[in-house]
Amino acid sequence: MRNLTERCCREYSLDQSLFIKMNILGNSPQFRGVLEKICKITKCDAPVFIDGETGTGKELVARAIHYLSARKNCPFVAANCGALPDQLIENELYGHDKGAYTDAQESREGLVAQAEGGTLFLDEIETLSHKGQITLLRFLQDMQYRPLGSKRVKTANLRIISATNEPVEQLVEQGVFRKDLYYRLNIMSVALPPLRERSGDIKLLADHFLQRYQAQYNEPHKQFHPETLDGMQYYDWPGNVRELENLIHREFLLSDTPMIKIEEFCDGNMERRTNSNDRRHKKLFRQSLKDAKAKIISEFEADYLSHVMLQAQGNISEAARIAGKERRTFSRLLDKYTIEKSHFKS
Repeated sequence: MRNLTERCCREYSLDQSLFIKMNILGNSPQFRGVLEKICKITKCDAPVFIDGETGTGKELVARAIHYLSARKNCPFVAANCGALPDQLIENELYGHDKGAYTDAQESREGLVAQAEGGTLFLDEIETLSHKGQITLLRFLQDMQYRPLGSKRVKTANLRIISATNEPVEQLVEQGVFRKDLYYRLNIMSVALPPLRERSGDIKLLADHFLQRYQAQYNEPHKQFHPETLDGMQYYDWPGNVRELENLIHREFLLSDTPMIKIEEFCDGNMERRTNSNDRRHKKLFRQSLKDAKAKIISEFEADYLSHVMLQAQGNISEAARIAGKERRTFSRLLDKYTIEKSHFKS
């Protein structure tokens, strides 16, 4: 992780310590691609669309893009679109002047003005109502807006980063989310892999959170039981990094001994956990059998290709031999899933 971070920092003139401070760390090939994408995105000012399951760190990535960009000294304003009342969407975004309506006793800045010069992060963008989508689309066309009750049109200078944990492309096809808005938001994109697909990162993150709580509670002698760390590797983590972090925090506080042993991750208990209903499949149940099956196969292929490339240390010919594929066919599969061989070389 540190070597990759240092390389990115050299190429993009970034402070390497910021990634660690922002709790953005990992050494899996899947995560390395994310880190490199962040480095590239910080050098431009285009809108960014972040896609990832709940708990994968979408807001952390949005903050990293902001604080590692030229806008770092200006505000980062985060808003959850699901909390924006439909009837007040323009007021929330644009604000109002004094006297704009009966209860407007004083002027109030909206989210756009609060983020002036910086970044406006719109989380759960898929929850915007139809009216909210039209309002945002109109703003994105020329970055101009008018606070309620004002006669003066203002021009905003900010970056828009949006995020979702839902299949927005499917919502676009269903007509639930506007296609033109999606295209305007999705200029640059970051797809965050779920924790279960980040081979090796679970232990890295667990140790990172453990060290944080050791320092926070001044209990440096607490450690994980080896069985606990081993068991963590076989759990699917439907809540992703957030679930891991919260679990470690809780177990750290509850442990009466220096050795933290989480029974759910030990021996036979793991069979019960891995055989339980996997919540991550709930989204698939909303899709047709054909689409759900294709998604599962796609995820498996990408994970399998990464695994054999890691085993072959980036050697495509060796990886193709392990997979029982012709080199040319194997290379096409790597291209299909945008898997770079450079990510796997030691």
